[in-house]
Amino acid sequence: MTKVDNHTPVMLAEILSLADPVLSLPTSTLEGQAKRYLDVTLGRGGHLKAILDKYPHVSAVAFDQDIDAIIYAQKLFETEIAEGRLQLVHGNFLNYSPEVHGNFDFALADLGVSSPQLDQAERGFSFYHTGPLDMRMDQSLTQKASDILAEYSEAQLIELFKNLGEVSSPFRVVRAIVFDRKTKPFETTTQLSGLIERVDGWRKKGVHPATQYFLALRLEVNQELVVAQEGVRGLALGLKPQARMAVLTFHSLEDRIIKRLFKEQLTQWGRPLFKKVIEPTREELLSNPRSRSSKLRVFERILQDAMESKSKNKYR
Repeated sequence: MTKVDNHTPVMLAEILSLADPVLSLPTSTLEGQAKRYLDVTLGRGGHLKAILDKYPHVSAVAFDQDIDAIIYAQKLFETEIAEGRLQLVHGNFLNYSPEVHGNFDFALADLGVSSPQLDQAERGFSFYHTGPLDMRMDQSLTQKASDILAEYSEAQLIELFKNLGEVSSPFRVVRAIVFDRKTKPFETTTQLSGLIERVDGWRKKGVHPATQYFLALRLEVNQELVVAQEGVRGLALGLKPQARMAVLTFHSLEDRIIKRLFKEQLTQWGRPLFKKVIEPTREELLSNPRSRSSKLRVFERILQDAMESKSKNKYR
């Protein structure tokens, strides 16, 4: 199993299998252009490394809004960058543009927080490590999780935890947050998780009671659902004919957005490759527990004439 910096990329075997039909040949059969890969959530570069190693004729562009990921990749992929096979872009993939970054044969969006971000206490993503309540994937963002807890009203916090955390009854926790912040602002991860443990208690074995609250704060800080909706829509426009786009999600809100995009909102450009979502195998779940909530959906760009034919038949 491929590992980069002790990080195991999720569903790597499935993604390589999906990429093979479109990346295995050196050039596109339709346009005669060299094959190109787009990775919009680089992380520690596990998926990217596997694809560049397997397909030496493929060139790539990789995005990440986390400067730590870019710095790490500059060292890991020093040879590929020098050879002109790889271009790194520091930024959110909402900024992807076909005119600037080109079109692609295969694209991957591995949404959600990366393992290094979770493991580094100073990033503030994990309730298991004491660190500042930060949660910014892009360190240039101004709003942190601590700012939300300090500035949002009681009603806003209830709405946030209900809608983004899918917490059915956050009222007691929110009232406790609003009461406690009057005398001491929330500054650390364990300060918040400790309050949630005290107020909510452990209701489900093996699931920390702060899990959904931390998820909601992270989604709000990074506007992840907006990125999933608008960013993935933009990627579809950059796919070459017969190209594919794979999207990995790690919670139900994101998966519903991607499912709706592929099945309802992007039908003028293509279609889902499979009717059902792809989930990790039992073997992967045992070897890589962090893959347990992952889901993979794949979109295929269709030839324009095929789409026009489909549209005509629809109205006959």
